[in-house]
Amino acid sequence: MIRLAITVGEPAGIGPDICLELARTAPPGDLELTFVGDAGHLLGRAAALGQAVRIEPFDPHQPAAAAAPDTLRVWQVDLPRSPPPGRPDPANALALLEGLDHAVAGCLDGRFDAIVTAPLDKGVICDAGIPFSGHTEYLAARTGTAQVVMLLVAGTLRVALATTHLPLRQVPDALTIDGLTGTLRILDHDLRSRFGIARPRIAVCGLNPHAGERGHLGREEIDVIGPAIVAGQALGLDLAGPLPADTLFTPARLAPFDAVLAMYHDQGLPVLKYAGFGQAVNVTLGLPIIRSSVDHGTAYDLAGSGKADAGSLRAAVTLAAELVRAGR
Repeated sequence: MIRLAITVGEPAGIGPDICLELARTAPPGDLELTFVGDAGHLLGRAAALGQAVRIEPFDPHQPAAAAAPDTLRVWQVDLPRSPPPGRPDPANALALLEGLDHAVAGCLDGRFDAIVTAPLDKGVICDAGIPFSGHTEYLAARTGTAQVVMLLVAGTLRVALATTHLPLRQVPDALTIDGLTGTLRILDHDLRSRFGIARPRIAVCGLNPHAGERGHLGREEIDVIGPAIVAGQALGLDLAGPLPADTLFTPARLAPFDAVLAMYHDQGLPVLKYAGFGQAVNVTLGLPIIRSSVDHGTAYDLAGSGKADAGSLRAAVTLAAELVRAGR
């Protein structure tokens, strides 16, 4: 039996909706899903959506078992305020992080095999006076991991990021030879250990248009990215680049590669989300635990409407379970 912890996410967004939608059908027989959040809020959202659900309190001492349809096994984390759809409240920030902490601790002590996260609103947590740049960075800090890598998966397309949630003007300064070499090592290692790819082939994007045109459009490819690729190749990694991103993301150019390393968020993710939005999955590499997530945000405009699509959450659950099985 595979035990997954699913954090419900921002309560004013579509996190509760997609968790409820996921619970409409029983999971595969080898999966136990535990939702980490406020049961009362979930029941309220279910009532608003016209969905009859049953809550089972999570008991770590009970044998793992799949839940029945329309049943949510919930690890209770009280919300100070239960917000209506579309109206987030910073008063809930600490409770949301507490839920993440529970899920992390559960994975580290063996109660869970992986975490699947519904979306949070970074701004709401920051508005509460708590610096928060995203799940990826938070989970790295909570697990004491020096470096992690964000990887998005849509079918056979895998795109990793050298930098994550940074203002664009800060990206060039954030790229270093050591940092990129570490990212490539983590990407190669987890493609082997978690995805079962014996010898991953990784394409590395340049930063500048046309990968810098031999230094005429920027020197990052010459001074940073190229040397990092050489360092990775010396470690036995199968790398190609720096490659111009505008032509790399075409089917013929992508075909030989198992993954792409993009230099910044909006270089790699628009292509991936165009290819698979709503079915793509975010995976954090380098952690001592398995974590997957949806490919979208809180979608306040859809919260409580009955129109939220749980496809990405289903895909995240499926991939998390596959990664657990691969590691056993």
